[in-house]
Amino acid sequence: MTNKNTFSGLGPKEAEFVARLTYEKKTIFSAADITGFLPSGFKYRNQLVYTLKQKRILTPIKRGFYAFTPLEAIPTGLRVNELLIPPLFFPRENYYIGYSTMFNYYEFTDQLFQTVYVLNTSLFQERTICGASFRFLKVSKDRMYGIETIRVDDTDVQVSSRERTLVDLIYFNRPVGGVERAVEILAKVVREKGCDIGKLVEHASLFPNTTVRKRIGVVLEYLGIEETALASLVDSVKNTSITSLTGSRKGTLNKTWRVIVDAPQK
Repeated sequence: MTNKNTFSGLGPKEAEFVARLTYEKKTIFSAADITGFLPSGFKYRNQLVYTLKQKRILTPIKRGFYAFTPLEAIPTGLRVNELLIPPLFFPRENYYIGYSTMFNYYEFTDQLFQTVYVLNTSLFQERTICGASFRFLKVSKDRMYGIETIRVDDTDVQVSSRERTLVDLIYFNRPVGGVERAVEILAKVVREKGCDIGKLVEHASLFPNTTVRKRIGVVLEYLGIEETALASLVDSVKNTSITSLTGSRKGTLNKTWRVIVDAPQK
């Protein structure tokens, strides 16, 4: 029986092409790359790509882009680095990888999350790509800040900064078990000096959700962050209505943050 996971299972031109892809040591290729790897005037490009897709050597990511699985990895399947996928969908760089994906990245929690969250200004969609689950969440432009560029396998990838991720953690707290657990994580990071307080305050001050701003303010005040360092955050809530962090109107009014609290913020 022919072993389809070796070069013996490929035609001459397929074997030559796969050898070239293997030599390039890349896992993601564009349609233009593929054309460039073939002889000039090669007439059977589309048939070649189709055949390699059927043999699970090429996996479509989106129109014009493919993931390459080396022959030895086909039995188990190649796991493409998920961080390399979002840049292909947003050539205008109107995105960032965030939420629970970055909770893991910055080691704010030991929990492992399966979904890659991609916040952006143009696409709302859930997709499985190369075996990984992606959620593209469309958000307003005023949420697109606190973004850093990291380098992953020679590719620029946009992610939320450590401080912006802490703000998102308070807002998108369900993956870690709710807002109380999120506050515990925030407090732990601040106590251990695991973030830049100035940047955290700046990013919190800009966040469009008032409750998130107030909650972070209460936590930082409880942790003893100096009033001068919190000035911009205090200013961002000074004209807001009095609200409650728990939904209950029972508790103590914190006049600085214009919020009712019923317990110390951990």
